[in-house]
Amino acid sequence: MDIGGMFSALTGQGGVKIEIRLTPQRGVQAIPMEHFPSWKLHRNPFWRVKHPNAAKPASIAPALGTYGEMEPREQLYAYESNQDIAGVVTLHLAPGKKVEHMGIKVQFIGRIDTGFGMNEGRPRYDFISLSKELVPPGILYQSKIEIPFMFRNMDKTHESYRGRNVAVRYFVKVVMERKFIPLLKKEHDVWVQVMGRPPAQNEAIKMEVGIEDCLHIEFQYERRIYHLHDTILGKIHFLLVRIKIKHMELAVIRRETSGEGMTNALQGQQSNSNADAAQNVFTETQTLVKYEIMDGAPVKGEVIPVRLSLRGIPADLTPTFAAVNNRFSVRYYLNLVLVDEEDRRYFKQQEIILWRDQLG
Repeated sequence: MDIGGMFSALTGQGGVKIEIRLTPQRGVQAIPMEHFPSWKLHRNPFWRVKHPNAAKPASIAPALGTYGEMEPREQLYAYESNQDIAGVVTLHLAPGKKVEHMGIKVQFIGRIDTGFGMNEGRPRYDFISLSKELVPPGILYQSKIEIPFMFRNMDKTHESYRGRNVAVRYFVKVVMERKFIPLLKKEHDVWVQVMGRPPAQNEAIKMEVGIEDCLHIEFQYERRIYHLHDTILGKIHFLLVRIKIKHMELAVIRRETSGEGMTNALQGQQSNSNADAAQNVFTETQTLVKYEIMDGAPVKGEVIPVRLSLRGIPADLTPTFAAVNNRFSVRYYLNLVLVDEEDRRYFKQQEIILWRDQLG
Protein backbone atom coordinates (compact mmCIF):
# COMPACT_ATOMS: atom_id res chain seq x y z
CA MET A 1 0.00 0.00 0.00
CA ASP A 2 1.41 3.36 -1.02
CA ILE A 3 0.48 6.08 1.47
CA GLY A 4 3.35 8.53 1.26
CA GLY A 5 3.39 11.92 -0.34
CA MET A 6 6.45 12.30 -2.55
CA PHE A 7 9.33 14.37 -1.20
CA SER A 8 11.61 15.71 -3.91
CA ALA A 9 14.87 17.58 -4.20
CA LEU A 10 16.16 19.08 -7.43
CA THR A 11 19.62 20.28 -8.26
CA GLY A 12 20.65 22.16 -11.37
CA GLN A 13 24.02 20.38 -11.35
CA GLY A 14 23.32 17.18 -13.25
CA GLY A 15 19.54 17.46 -13.15
CA VAL A 16 18.93 14.83 -10.43
CA LYS A 17 15.66 14.59 -8.53
CA ILE A 18 15.13 12.42 -5.43
CA GLU A 19 11.72 11.22 -4.23
CA ILE A 20 10.98 9.31 -1.02
CA ARG A 21 7.72 7.40 -0.75
CA LEU A 22 6.59 5.49 2.33
CA THR A 23 5.15 2.02 1.63
CA PRO A 24 4.13 0.36 4.94
CA GLN A 25 4.17 -3.43 4.97
CA ARG A 26 1.08 -5.54 5.41
CA GLY A 27 -0.28 -5.27 8.94
CA VAL A 28 1.32 -1.86 9.54
CA GLN A 29 -1.27 0.86 9.99
CA ALA A 30 0.00 4.42 9.54
CA ILE A 31 -2.48 7.18 10.41
CA PRO A 32 -2.60 10.38 8.29
CA MET A 33 -2.25 13.48 10.45
CA GLU A 34 -4.63 16.40 9.86
CA HIS A 35 -1.93 18.92 10.79
CA PHE A 36 1.61 19.06 12.11
CA PRO A 37 1.35 18.75 15.92
CA SER A 38 3.07 21.50 17.91
CA TRP A 39 2.88 23.45 21.17
CA LYS A 40 0.75 26.20 19.59
CA LEU A 41 -2.83 26.81 20.63
CA HIS A 42 -5.60 26.66 18.02
CA ARG A 43 -7.36 30.01 17.96
CA ASN A 44 -10.26 28.76 15.85
CA PRO A 45 -12.78 27.20 18.30
CA PHE A 46 -14.06 24.93 15.50
CA TRP A 47 -10.63 23.51 14.62
CA ARG A 48 -11.70 19.95 15.39
CA VAL A 49 -14.65 20.30 13.00
CA LYS A 50 -12.32 21.70 10.35
CA HIS A 51 -9.87 18.83 10.90
CA PRO A 52 -11.90 15.68 11.74
CA ASN A 53 -10.06 12.52 12.70
CA ALA A 54 -11.17 10.60 9.62
CA ALA A 55 -8.37 9.61 7.28
CA LYS A 56 -8.13 11.68 4.11
CA PRO A 57 -6.73 10.77 0.70
CA ALA A 58 -3.18 12.01 0.23
CA SER A 59 -4.26 14.13 -2.74
CA ILE A 60 -6.42 16.41 -0.58
CA ALA A 61 -4.66 16.00 2.76
CA PRO A 62 -2.97 19.04 4.32
CA ALA A 63 0.47 19.80 2.96
CA LEU A 64 3.09 19.58 5.68
CA GLY A 65 6.81 20.18 5.59
CA THR A 66 9.62 19.94 8.06
CA TYR A 67 8.54 21.49 11.38
CA GLY A 68 5.22 22.60 9.96
CA GLU A 69 6.08 24.66 6.88
CA MET A 70 3.49 24.19 4.16
CA GLU A 71 4.76 22.43 1.05
CA PRO A 72 2.79 21.00 -1.90
CA ARG A 73 1.83 17.32 -2.04
CA GLU A 74 3.43 16.36 1.26
CA GLN A 75 1.65 14.33 3.94
CA LEU A 76 2.61 13.45 7.49
CA TYR A 77 1.76 10.01 8.95
CA ALA A 78 1.88 8.67 12.49
CA TYR A 79 3.45 5.27 13.23
CA GLU A 80 3.47 3.25 16.42
CA SER A 81 6.84 3.06 18.10
CA ASN A 82 7.23 -0.68 17.35
CA GLN A 83 6.45 -0.51 13.62
CA ASP A 84 9.01 -0.94 10.84
CA ILE A 85 9.62 1.94 8.44
CA ALA A 86 9.64 0.94 4.77
CA GLY A 87 9.55 2.87 1.54
CA VAL A 88 10.93 3.45 -1.93
CA VAL A 89 13.56 5.94 -3.08
CA THR A 90 13.12 7.07 -6.68
CA LEU A 91 15.92 8.77 -8.61
CA HIS A 92 15.01 10.85 -11.67
CA LEU A 93 17.58 12.04 -14.19
CA ALA A 94 17.09 14.74 -16.78
CA PRO A 95 16.59 13.32 -20.32
CA GLY A 96 19.88 12.40 -21.96
CA LYS A 97 21.93 13.04 -18.83
CA LYS A 98 24.22 10.82 -16.82
CA VAL A 99 25.34 11.40 -13.23
CA GLU A 100 28.57 10.29 -11.63
CA HIS A 101 28.37 9.85 -7.85
CA MET A 102 30.36 8.56 -4.89
CA GLY A 103 27.53 6.47 -3.45
CA ILE A 104 23.89 6.87 -2.37
CA LYS A 105 22.70 5.91 1.09
CA VAL A 106 19.51 6.07 3.11
CA GLN A 107 19.47 6.89 6.83
CA PHE A 108 16.91 6.71 9.59
CA ILE A 109 17.56 9.28 12.31
CA GLY A 110 15.93 9.97 15.67
CA ARG A 111 16.95 13.36 17.00
CA ILE A 112 16.40 15.54 20.05
CA ASP A 113 16.81 19.11 18.84
CA THR A 114 17.30 21.94 21.32
CA GLY A 115 18.82 24.33 18.79
CA PHE A 116 15.92 26.77 18.89
CA GLY A 117 18.09 29.79 19.77
CA MET A 118 17.89 29.55 23.55
CA ASN A 119 19.85 26.50 24.64
CA GLU A 120 23.59 26.66 24.28
CA GLY A 121 26.13 23.88 24.13
CA ARG A 122 25.11 20.78 22.16
CA PRO A 123 21.89 21.75 20.32
CA ARG A 124 21.29 18.32 18.75
CA TYR A 125 21.51 14.75 20.00
CA ASP A 126 20.91 11.76 17.70
CA PHE A 127 19.67 8.80 19.74
CA ILE A 128 19.04 6.73 16.57
CA SER A 129 21.31 6.79 13.54
CA LEU A 130 21.05 3.91 11.07
CA SER A 131 22.47 3.92 7.56
CA LYS A 132 22.16 1.60 4.54
CA GLU A 133 23.82 1.77 1.16
CA LEU A 134 21.34 2.06 -1.71
CA VAL A 135 23.72 2.40 -4.65
CA PRO A 136 27.52 1.88 -4.69
CA PRO A 137 29.77 4.52 -6.32
CA GLY A 138 29.34 4.66 -10.08
CA ILE A 139 27.43 6.37 -12.87
CA LEU A 140 23.66 6.62 -13.28
CA TYR A 141 22.29 6.32 -16.81
CA GLN A 142 18.61 5.39 -16.41
CA SER A 143 16.08 8.19 -16.38
CA LYS A 144 14.21 6.56 -13.45
CA ILE A 145 15.54 4.23 -10.78
CA GLU A 146 13.42 2.85 -7.90
CA ILE A 147 15.12 1.34 -4.85
CA PRO A 148 13.16 -0.09 -1.87
CA PHE A 149 14.38 0.27 1.71
CA MET A 150 13.31 -0.94 5.13
CA PHE A 151 14.42 -0.27 8.70
CA ARG A 152 13.40 -3.11 11.02
CA ASN A 153 13.23 -3.60 14.78
CA MET A 154 14.25 -0.06 15.73
CA ASP A 155 13.98 0.99 19.36
CA LYS A 156 11.92 4.17 18.96
CA THR A 157 11.46 4.82 22.67
CA HIS A 158 10.64 8.54 22.51
CA GLU A 159 7.46 10.02 21.07
CA SER A 160 7.68 12.70 18.39
CA TYR A 161 7.25 16.14 19.89
CA ARG A 162 7.64 19.77 18.93
CA GLY A 163 7.66 22.25 21.79
CA ARG A 164 8.77 25.82 22.32
CA ASN A 165 12.44 25.06 22.99
CA VAL A 166 12.89 21.39 22.16
CA ALA A 167 11.75 18.84 19.59
CA VAL A 168 11.94 15.07 19.11
CA ARG A 169 12.11 14.28 15.42
CA TYR A 170 12.31 11.07 13.34
CA PHE A 171 13.10 11.24 9.64
CA VAL A 172 14.35 9.26 6.65
CA LYS A 173 17.26 10.93 4.87
CA VAL A 174 18.69 10.12 1.43
CA VAL A 175 22.20 11.37 0.63
CA MET A 176 24.01 11.31 -2.71
CA GLU A 177 27.76 12.07 -2.54
CA ARG A 178 29.39 13.69 -5.56
CA LYS A 179 32.87 14.91 -6.49
CA PHE A 180 33.71 18.57 -6.02
CA ILE A 181 30.09 19.66 -5.48
CA PRO A 182 27.86 19.66 -2.40
CA LEU A 183 25.91 16.63 -1.26
CA LEU A 184 22.44 16.13 -2.67
CA LYS A 185 20.07 15.17 0.14
CA LYS A 186 16.39 14.99 1.03
CA GLU A 187 14.54 14.28 4.27
CA HIS A 188 11.15 12.69 4.94
CA ASP A 189 9.61 13.21 8.40
CA VAL A 190 8.00 10.29 10.25
CA TRP A 191 5.76 11.00 13.25
CA VAL A 192 6.14 8.36 15.98
CA GLN A 193 3.64 7.89 18.82
CA VAL A 194 4.07 5.66 21.87
CA MET A 195 0.94 3.83 22.98
CA GLY A 196 0.35 3.57 26.71
CA ARG A 197 -1.61 1.20 28.91
CA PRO A 198 -4.28 1.86 31.51
CA PRO A 199 -2.66 2.18 34.95
CA ALA A 200 -3.00 -0.76 37.34
CA GLN A 201 -3.84 1.71 40.12
CA ASN A 202 -5.34 5.15 39.69
CA GLU A 203 -5.98 6.74 43.05
CA ALA A 204 -8.24 9.72 43.59
CA ILE A 205 -6.82 13.16 44.42
CA LYS A 206 -7.97 14.73 47.67
CA MET A 207 -6.56 17.95 49.17
CA GLU A 208 -7.55 20.44 51.82
CA VAL A 209 -6.29 24.02 51.51
CA GLY A 210 -7.23 27.40 52.83
CA ILE A 211 -6.43 30.52 54.80
CA GLU A 212 -6.60 30.35 58.58
CA ASP A 213 -9.99 31.51 59.91
CA CYS A 214 -10.93 32.85 56.45
CA LEU A 215 -11.25 30.08 53.89
CA HIS A 216 -11.17 26.28 53.98
CA ILE A 217 -11.90 24.22 50.88
CA GLU A 218 -11.46 20.58 49.90
CA PHE A 219 -10.58 19.41 46.36
CA GLN A 220 -11.53 15.98 45.10
CA TYR A 221 -10.67 14.61 41.64
CA GLU A 222 -11.71 11.07 40.72
CA ARG A 223 -8.31 10.11 39.26
CA ARG A 224 -4.75 11.31 38.85
CA ILE A 225 -4.01 9.58 35.51
CA TYR A 226 -5.98 10.25 32.30
CA HIS A 227 -5.72 9.29 28.63
CA LEU A 228 -5.68 12.08 26.04
CA HIS A 229 -9.42 11.82 25.26
CA ASP A 230 -10.56 11.46 28.86
CA THR A 231 -12.81 13.67 31.00
CA ILE A 232 -11.70 15.05 34.36
CA LEU A 233 -14.40 14.79 37.02
CA GLY A 234 -14.27 16.19 40.54
CA LYS A 235 -15.87 18.24 43.29
CA ILE A 236 -14.93 21.29 45.34
CA HIS A 237 -16.31 21.49 48.88
CA PHE A 238 -16.45 24.81 50.74
CA LEU A 239 -15.97 24.01 54.42
CA LEU A 240 -15.40 27.59 55.63
CA VAL A 241 -16.06 30.86 53.77
CA ARG A 242 -15.36 34.21 55.46
CA ILE A 243 -14.14 36.17 52.45
CA LYS A 244 -16.21 37.48 49.56
CA ILE A 245 -15.37 35.37 46.51
CA LYS A 246 -16.26 36.79 43.10
CA HIS A 247 -15.64 33.78 40.88
CA MET A 248 -13.58 30.60 40.48
CA GLU A 249 -11.57 29.37 37.47
CA LEU A 250 -10.07 26.03 36.46
CA ALA A 251 -7.15 25.97 34.02
CA VAL A 252 -5.00 23.27 32.39
CA ILE A 253 -1.32 24.21 32.30
CA ARG A 254 1.50 22.65 30.29
CA ARG A 255 5.06 23.08 31.59
CA GLU A 256 8.02 22.29 29.35
CA THR A 257 11.48 22.14 30.96
CA SER A 258 14.56 21.67 28.78
CA GLY A 259 18.34 21.96 28.91
CA GLU A 260 21.22 20.73 30.98
CA GLY A 261 20.83 20.00 34.70
CA MET A 262 17.41 18.41 34.24
CA THR A 263 17.70 16.23 37.34
CA ASN A 264 17.79 19.19 39.69
CA ALA A 265 15.15 21.11 37.75
CA LEU A 266 12.68 18.24 37.84
CA GLN A 267 12.82 17.71 41.59
CA GLY A 268 9.59 19.33 42.64
CA GLN A 269 9.63 21.94 39.86
CA GLN A 270 10.54 24.49 42.54
CA SER A 271 13.56 26.20 41.03
CA ASN A 272 12.98 29.82 40.05
CA SER A 273 13.79 31.34 36.67
CA ASN A 274 17.14 32.77 37.79
CA ALA A 275 18.29 29.40 39.10
CA ASP A 276 17.14 27.72 35.90
CA ALA A 277 19.07 30.19 33.78
CA ALA A 278 22.19 29.56 35.84
CA GLN A 279 21.89 25.83 35.12
CA ASN A 280 21.09 26.42 31.43
CA VAL A 281 17.60 25.05 32.06
CA PHE A 282 14.60 26.75 30.44
CA THR A 283 11.01 26.43 31.64
CA GLU A 284 8.02 27.45 29.54
CA THR A 285 4.59 27.51 31.19
CA GLN A 286 1.55 27.65 28.92
CA THR A 287 -2.13 27.94 29.84
CA LEU A 288 -3.94 25.64 27.42
CA VAL A 289 -7.49 26.40 28.49
CA LYS A 290 -9.29 28.29 31.26
CA TYR A 291 -12.89 27.79 32.36
CA GLU A 292 -14.98 29.74 34.86
CA ILE A 293 -16.65 27.08 36.99
CA MET A 294 -18.33 29.33 39.58
CA ASP A 295 -19.72 32.88 39.53
CA GLY A 296 -20.73 34.56 42.77
CA ALA A 297 -20.01 34.05 46.45
CA PRO A 298 -20.36 30.47 47.77
CA VAL A 299 -21.62 29.62 51.25
CA LYS A 300 -20.40 27.10 53.78
CA GLY A 301 -21.28 23.56 52.77
CA GLU A 302 -21.68 24.31 49.07
CA VAL A 303 -20.30 21.77 46.57
CA ILE A 304 -19.17 22.83 43.07
CA PRO A 305 -18.88 20.04 40.45
CA VAL A 306 -15.92 19.90 38.06
CA ARG A 307 -16.19 18.40 34.58
CA LEU A 308 -13.46 19.12 32.02
CA SER A 309 -13.08 17.29 28.70
CA LEU A 310 -9.45 16.96 27.62
CA ARG A 311 -10.58 16.42 24.04
CA GLY A 312 -12.12 19.90 24.05
CA ILE A 313 -8.81 21.63 24.81
CA PRO A 314 -7.74 23.67 21.72
CA ALA A 315 -4.20 22.28 21.70
CA ASP A 316 -2.26 19.16 20.69
CA LEU A 317 -1.94 17.30 23.97
CA THR A 318 0.94 14.88 24.46
CA PRO A 319 1.53 12.21 27.06
CA THR A 320 3.41 13.32 30.15
CA PHE A 321 7.17 13.16 29.48
CA ALA A 322 8.92 12.79 32.83
CA ALA A 323 12.53 13.11 31.63
CA VAL A 324 13.27 12.34 27.98
CA ASN A 325 16.93 11.34 27.78
CA ASN A 326 17.51 13.67 30.74
CA ARG A 327 17.11 16.61 28.33
CA PHE A 328 13.51 17.75 28.70
CA SER A 329 10.19 17.06 30.37
CA VAL A 330 6.56 17.95 29.64
CA ARG A 331 4.12 17.98 32.55
CA TYR A 332 0.46 18.95 32.93
CA TYR A 333 -1.29 20.62 35.88
CA LEU A 334 -4.78 21.55 36.98
CA ASN A 335 -4.76 25.10 38.35
CA LEU A 336 -7.74 26.16 40.48
CA VAL A 337 -8.02 29.92 41.07
CA LEU A 338 -10.40 31.83 43.36
CA VAL A 339 -10.76 35.59 42.89
CA ASP A 340 -12.22 37.76 45.65
CA GLU A 341 -14.00 41.10 45.30
CA GLU A 342 -10.71 42.96 45.70
CA ASP A 343 -9.26 40.94 42.79
CA ARG A 344 -6.88 39.01 45.01
CA ARG A 345 -6.20 35.55 43.62
CA TYR A 346 -5.88 32.33 45.58
CA PHE A 347 -4.74 29.27 43.65
CA LYS A 348 -3.77 25.64 44.03
CA GLN A 349 -2.00 23.45 41.44
CA GLN A 350 -2.19 19.69 41.11
CA GLU A 351 -0.20 17.63 38.61
CA ILE A 352 -2.05 15.11 36.45
CA ILE A 353 -0.48 12.33 34.36
CA LEU A 354 -1.52 11.89 30.70
CA TRP A 355 -1.01 8.82 28.48
CA ARG A 356 -1.83 7.98 24.85
CA ASP A 357 -4.66 5.53 24.14
CA GLN A 358 -4.80 5.80 20.33
CA LEU A 359 -2.81 6.96 17.30
CA GLY A 360 -3.42 10.26 15.59
